[in-house]
Amino acid sequence: MAETEIQQPKQRLQWLDALRGFTMILVVAYHVGLQGFGEDVKASSSLSFFILFRMPLFFFISGFLAYKAQMVWTKNRLGMSIWKKFKIQLIPTLVFLFVALMMKYPHPWESLTNYILISPTKGGYWFTLVLLYMFIIYYVFAYIESKFPMKSWVPITILWFIALVCYAILYMPSWFDWPKPNEPVWWNYTCFIQVMQYFHYFIFGNIVHRYWDKWQKVFDSKWFFPLIVFMALICCCDIFRWHLLRLQWTNLPRTITIYTLMMIVFLFFRHYQDVFTKEHRRGRFLQYIGVRTLDIYLIHFLFLPNLKDVGEFLNQTKQNFVLDTTLSVIFGIVIIGFCCLVSNVLRVSPIFKKYLFGRK
Repeated sequence: MAETEIQQPKQRLQWLDALRGFTMILVVAYHVGLQGFGEDVKASSSLSFFILFRMPLFFFISGFLAYKAQMVWTKNRLGMSIWKKFKIQLIPTLVFLFVALMMKYPHPWESLTNYILISPTKGGYWFTLVLLYMFIIYYVFAYIESKFPMKSWVPITILWFIALVCYAILYMPSWFDWPKPNEPVWWNYTCFIQVMQYFHYFIFGNIVHRYWDKWQKVFDSKWFFPLIVFMALICCCDIFRWHLLRLQWTNLPRTITIYTLMMIVFLFFRHYQDVFTKEHRRGRFLQYIGVRTLDIYLIHFLFLPNLKDVGEFLNQTKQNFVLDTTLSVIFGIVIIGFCCLVSNVLRVSPIFKKYLFGRK
C-alpha cells in the first residue's frame, strides 16, 4: 500500500496541496489577528496555539516535496536548481516588499533602513527568503550526498541533528549571549536566525519522504497516533498552564508540541486524503489555495484590515478560542479571495506571471 501511494504522485500531491492550502489559511488568519486586529499573542488563546505549528508545517511540507528520488545531481543541475529558486523566491519578494513599503509606510526609505532591514522578519516577507536559503543548503547537501559511493540514512540524519543543535542554542541564553531580536547584526539582516529556527522541520519533512514506506508503517500502527495526541496534550498543558520546566528547558515541551501537532495535522490529511481530491468541493477549494501559496503570501500583507477595536475586545475577553479563531479565519479567507483575484489579474501579463509568481 505504501509503495503504491508513493508511485502515484498525483494522488499524493492532491492531499498535500490541500494541506498546504489549509496551512496558508492559518498563516493569513494569524496575520489578521496579530496585525489586522492588533491582538496580543499572550492574551489570545487562538494565536498562541496556532503559532506553534503553522510555519513549521509549511517548512515540513516544503522539505517533503524537495526530495526527488529520481533526481540525478550534477554541477549543472545544482546551478540550474539554485538559479530557479532565486528567480521564484527572491525577485517576487523584493518586488512585493517594495510595493508594501510604498503602500503601508508614510516614509518608505526611513522604514526600510530603520526597521525592515534590521528586522529578521522583514515586515513579514522573511518566509520566502528563508525558504530560499533552505533550498540552497539542501541542494548543496544533496549534490554532495550524491557523490557518496553508498546510499545511507546517516548523512541526512546528521544534517537534521546539526539543524536541531542550531535551533536549540537560540533558546539557551545562559550558554549563548544572543543579541536582542532587532539589534542590527548579520543574522537579522539576512534572516539567517529564522533559518536556524525552522530548518530542522524542513529536513524532517525530507526524511519522512525519503523513507516514506517505513514511515507509513509507523503512521499506521495502533500506538503512534494516540501517543502523539497524548504527548501534545501534556506538553500544551505545560506551555499554557503548568510551566513546570524553567530556563532553557522551557523550550523542550514547546518543541515536542510543535512536532506532535504538525504530525497530527499531517496524518489527518493523509488519512482523509480521498475527501481532499478535486472530486470534492473542499478538496478543490484547499488545493486551489495550496497551489497559489506564493501569490497569497506575497499579496495578503497589502489587504490586512485595520480593526484594532476588534483586537481590544478579544484581548479583554481572554480564552475565547472559538470566537477568536472564527473571526480571524473568516477575514483570512476573504483576504485570500482578494489575493487570488489580484493574482489572476496580474497573471494576464506573461512578464508578471513569470517574474512575480515564477510561472511560465
